[in-house]
Amino acid sequence: MTPETILYMIIAGATALILAIFMYGYKTKYSRSLRWILGTLRFITLFSILVLLINPKFKSKTYTIEKPNLPVLIDNSASVNELNQSETVLDFVESLKNNKELNDKFNISYYTFGSNFKVYDSLTFLEKNTNLSEALSSVNELYKSEIAPTILITDGNQTLGNDYEFSSSTFNNSLYPIIVGDSIKYVDLKIEQLNTNRYAFLKNQFPIEAILIFNGTDEVNSYFEVRQGTSVVYRENVSFTENNNTKTLSFTLPASSVGLQKYTAQLIPIKDEKNTNNNKKQFAVEVIDQATNVLIVSKIIHPDLGMLKKSITSNEQRRVTFKKPLEASANLLDFQLIVLYQPDRSFANVFSEIRNQKKNTFIISGLQTDWNYLNSVQDIFRKEVIDQAEDVAGILNLNYSTFAIEDIGFNDFRPLKTLFGDLEIIVPHEVILAQSIGGIITESALLATTEIDGRRDAILDGEGFWRWRAQSYLDNESFEEFDNFIGKIIQYLASNKRRSRLEVSSESFYYNNNSIRISAQYFDKSFTFDSRVSLFITVSNSETNETTEFPMLLKNNFYEVYLNSLMAGDYNYTIFVENEAVSRSGSFTILDFNVEQQFLNANVTKLVRVATNTNGKAYFISENELLLEKLLSDDRFHQIQKSEQKIVPLVDWKYLLVLIVLTLTFEWFIRKYNGLI
Repeated sequence: MTPETILYMIIAGATALILAIFMYGYKTKYSRSLRWILGTLRFITLFSILVLLINPKFKSKTYTIEKPNLPVLIDNSASVNELNQSETVLDFVESLKNNKELNDKFNISYYTFGSNFKVYDSLTFLEKNTNLSEALSSVNELYKSEIAPTILITDGNQTLGNDYEFSSSTFNNSLYPIIVGDSIKYVDLKIEQLNTNRYAFLKNQFPIEAILIFNGTDEVNSYFEVRQGTSVVYRENVSFTENNNTKTLSFTLPASSVGLQKYTAQLIPIKDEKNTNNNKKQFAVEVIDQATNVLIVSKIIHPDLGMLKKSITSNEQRRVTFKKPLEASANLLDFQLIVLYQPDRSFANVFSEIRNQKKNTFIISGLQTDWNYLNSVQDIFRKEVIDQAEDVAGILNLNYSTFAIEDIGFNDFRPLKTLFGDLEIIVPHEVILAQSIGGIITESALLATTEIDGRRDAILDGEGFWRWRAQSYLDNESFEEFDNFIGKIIQYLASNKRRSRLEVSSESFYYNNNSIRISAQYFDKSFTFDSRVSLFITVSNSETNETTEFPMLLKNNFYEVYLNSLMAGDYNYTIFVENEAVSRSGSFTILDFNVEQQFLNANVTKLVRVATNTNGKAYFISENELLLEKLLSDDRFHQIQKSEQKIVPLVDWKYLLVLIVLTLTFEWFIRKYNGLI
């Protein structure tokens, strides 16, 4: 308390004492004991009230001991099991939990990682991928401003994500890898990588690249072959030495028949190979008889055009051609979709041919669009503009039902540039993205689709969406999500196929170490998306005839199911709507490829470098006692005593109010008892 407050309290005490004496000590006829009792009660009451009015503030200080954190990252992938280390890892984790000294010094948190980073629940060692980079980045974000040496229990073999050595370069704390497996070099031949296209065109050749690796000291000879069923379609002899231990084979195979073509690539094992699982890989190519050809017509050069080509051709079934307006109208018959980028009067012949041939269009407007001409040449939309630019952001319409759209982070994307004015779509349409200006959603559409008399069109009223693709990559470390979004728009616009009440989206084949996802949309008789029904999928194995039924879960404007529990093989499926006579059937193939079986030993060299770069140290799991001694004795990881000072005003002290009530109550009862009231 301040000296001023103390002075006020002394004055309050004196005032309360004078008033109490005046009331019960000056010229009163009460007995001596009664005067003392009533005077004391009145003094306490008056003094407490005056103190409350002064409301002094008291400082309280509390002390806490804060322990450093110790996150433990555990590799839950199948490679740990393949190296016969699962029991060893379980025993080590249990020993950490039971180590009293370690738990007294640290706040220990346990996490697991495989395909994804998770809080520790249980260890199965069945994860089909290892994403070490995501695990390190996640822990670094969780403990970025805290002392948190990190134990990393892993074999160091990564199959998914960015290079974890690069991710660890920005790690804020020391990493202590516990190396699972050994460093013994075994003689081994393996197919390190097999690159091929997912699609090929009928009567064309499709390329294949195989990267082969040898671990060993002697010279060995083998041969590499590709089989389709029982037929050998490619074979080449290969030889390796200790110094010449890598071969890259590039060749082509013919696409002679339409449909899914399955192949097996094999590097014939040599004598005494410990692991032959990595000598064989299955792959497939879907042969189609024609591509989807997209024509982009533009008079100007803009980064959006490059982005469009990248996103559209990310699916090998699609091809993109660029033409200027004056040369584009001659051969529109060769294309299923015409993209018109910022049209003006030079597009007159193109629009004339589009009307004659009833071609589907995707019109993209921007700051160089001639809206006076565009308003006059088509009757789908109108926009009255003034020569002033404005920034518009996109807000996803979750009720869009023409095809399945997922939110890829549109709210975080930078605004597009467009000319000031309201876009009015005259015909029946569906909005994919609504316009937002300064955080306020307007009645104008940013991106919308229309479908009239079998012709499909779309309008995007903004330029600069190349930044969206870049932002999507920064957010997801991949272009895949954004390219899928553009791909769905292109797929819808490039087709005139009549819509079904049950639309299904699936791939012809999947690798069993990736997500196996099938999605569907169900529409009522007026072709409005219906979210009230229940969809189910029955999946039947073509070889065993074993049938399994799965419910499909509703997600925004579509239903989806993940079938990662299925084994490799050929499957037929039927999606049906409960209590409705509507269903769709199809088939797919799951190719067997267990990337976690490709490793013979732990990646000791990289884990040691990661530890060194973060001022930590790597240990084999058999040396775990040395790590525990290091953590317990390291002065960098000490407990911190923290003090917290609180300033509490007396008015918050409820006991003083209770005291005032009690003293007034006792005084009243005593006076009442003695007949003074």
